[in-house]
Amino acid sequence: MTTEAVASAGADEALPARGRHRGAYLEMLISSFLGLAASLVLSIDAVVLAADPNAGLSCNISETISCAKVGITWQANLLGFPNAFLGLIAEPVVITIAVAGLGGVRFPRWFMNSAMAVYAVGLGFAYWLFLQAYFVIGAMCPWCLLITATTTTVFASLLRVNLSDNTFGLSPRAHDRALYLLRIGADIWGTILIIAILAAMVIVRYL
Repeated sequence: MTTEAVASAGADEALPARGRHRGAYLEMLISSFLGLAASLVLSIDAVVLAADPNAGLSCNISETISCAKVGITWQANLLGFPNAFLGLIAEPVVITIAVAGLGGVRFPRWFMNSAMAVYAVGLGFAYWLFLQAYFVIGAMCPWCLLITATTTTVFASLLRVNLSDNTFGLSPRAHDRALYLLRIGADIWGTILIIAILAAMVIVRYL
């Protein structure tokens, strides 16, 4: 082990358990609660639409800002059931990880890498749905947009934790570079930029 690695490990152990990644885990907790609320609303709307495809939902603002127009498409039921049901399963898991992290729990490397991989798939799925709604369906769902945003922020926070703890097994040089980028807030600004781009796309085309 290099001198730098020893010093880094010593500094990490010196941190109070409850203080490690507090900001990242707190952001994960807030975002996952918002995502869970959006998934719950969308799940209820899916049941309503199943009974009456012409039902008027509270988020049907216009022809192009409409949960119903998106909800009745095959993209919104890709696996044979409403996609929102996946959120009801995934978001409580994220909430549990965030609460445990705030409590000082340190998860094994394999667990954090697995969570990162699974959430990367979820992020890709969220962006695929966004692009389908934007370019193919021709309408946007406000609650779906919220889930896209919260999925992005949770992914960024999970990535920050994993990079900080080097669960990916980066070389000392690469890890130092990653830590430098985290210190200057590259991940935060990158997330803000991505969400701003998504918002601008929606405003330009649909508002």
